[in-house]
Amino acid sequence: MIIVLDFGGQYNQLIARRVRENYVYCEVHPYTISIDKIKQLSPEGIIFTGGPNSVYDEQAALYSKEIFELGIPILGICYGSQLIAHLLGGTVSSAPTSEYGRTEVSVNNSSALFNDISPVTVCWMSHTDYIEQVPEDFIITAKTSVCPVAAMENAEKNIYAVQFHPEVMHTVQGMTMLENFINNICNCVPNWTMDTFVASTINSIRDKVGAGKVLCALSGGVDSSVAAVLLSKAIGKQLTCVFVDHGLLRKNEGDEVEAVFGKEGPYDLNFIRVDASQQFYEKLTGVTDPEQKRKIIGEEFIRIFEKEAKKIGSVDYLVQGTIYPDVIESGLGKAAVIKSHHNVGGLPDCVDFKEIIEPLRLLFKDEVRRAGLELGIPDYLVFRQPFPGPGLGIRIIGEVTAEKVKIVQDADWIYREEIKNANLDREISQYFAALSNMRSVGVMGDERTYDYAVVLRAVTTSDFMTAESAELPWELLHKVTTRIVNEVKGVNRVLYDCTGKPPGTIELE
Repeated sequence: MIIVLDFGGQYNQLIARRVRENYVYCEVHPYTISIDKIKQLSPEGIIFTGGPNSVYDEQAALYSKEIFELGIPILGICYGSQLIAHLLGGTVSSAPTSEYGRTEVSVNNSSALFNDISPVTVCWMSHTDYIEQVPEDFIITAKTSVCPVAAMENAEKNIYAVQFHPEVMHTVQGMTMLENFINNICNCVPNWTMDTFVASTINSIRDKVGAGKVLCALSGGVDSSVAAVLLSKAIGKQLTCVFVDHGLLRKNEGDEVEAVFGKEGPYDLNFIRVDASQQFYEKLTGVTDPEQKRKIIGEEFIRIFEKEAKKIGSVDYLVQGTIYPDVIESGLGKAAVIKSHHNVGGLPDCVDFKEIIEPLRLLFKDEVRRAGLELGIPDYLVFRQPFPGPGLGIRIIGEVTAEKVKIVQDADWIYREEIKNANLDREISQYFAALSNMRSVGVMGDERTYDYAVVLRAVTTSDFMTAESAELPWELLHKVTTRIVNEVKGVNRVLYDCTGKPPGTIELE
């Protein structure tokens, strides 16, 4: 295992993702983790992330230098490299010239970190401070035209530091650098695979649950579906899946979920469908803030599950399809709260279950899909479009009403149908239609209209922590726009969102 210590950098999860691509298990922990806890984890390597702070802030002064005496290889990235220099006696100063974006870096190929790296390579820089003087017994292993210490190392102690970000795709040979650290410096064995994850998770679930009863929050999306099948393999009929139809699903989705997981479906599950649409609409009346919507929907979910659990009797555990990006974006640990996912930060303080089981909590989306395939779930379910737990409630800007939900359902149906017809459904990571709260004047049939604007969203991403807007063919956008305006009542304008993540989120809320 390798652990990533999070100092608040925006790429912390991406670092972990890159480590796992080498079939080595990786966990992210806040920088406040104790030295004793690190010893208990016994990692083969430690990575310090970047971060927005300066090494002269109070948190840096409080950080323990004992970590460098553990004999565990360390790699510092960006702020992490400056922290290493600062703690070990080097000098960090404000850079005369800041560096942002793609930058040519000259590297020393004799360094184990830069084995098989071109003497001059392109890396992604993002810093205003820089290492002016390296600590004693460190050597400089890379530089740029304005940054004298783009990398440094103490090979004897296995401490390495880079001012750039090897984890992002803009660093052309960054993956090779990380492979060098993981495989050659940390000597990790590449044995973390989905088959081992599935097998060990099934065993740990059996040990935890024993003879207890489990309730699974099934939305029909990829994450909860994989969690449900995983639990079914582990404990069989001890599991009851409750599907809450909150009236905020995609068009026909409630019936599709029941067809797969209900009595006529291929899985031997206890399945309960609860129609609670009116209940959710009433709770959301007058609510416009997206964070408040998430929390309302999250609490209502839990209360319904509690009610269903009491009908079943003596349910000990609640299972949810929480995944790693949900945890990070909900602000657990060091990261700032971006949005409260209904199954993480949106949970009420008091939950009437012995414990919540989240078997996918440490997986990224693509890893969840691989686990699904390993479990034998059909491709069409595994590669289903991601859908937020709060459903269309957060794809509607402003107050949620039944009329607005129908508009989004119909527009989204058309959009997804045309993307599939264009054979782009597997090439785009996520795509959907959302409803803005903007109404504008239009002309239809020689008459004035004053209707809503639908917003189309499509992104490409490998990890869902960062994303770029998809460059859809104009012919496709034109066809989708024409169909939505002509077929969806209440819409007279269609917009396409070109924003990446960051600065936006993938969802439009």
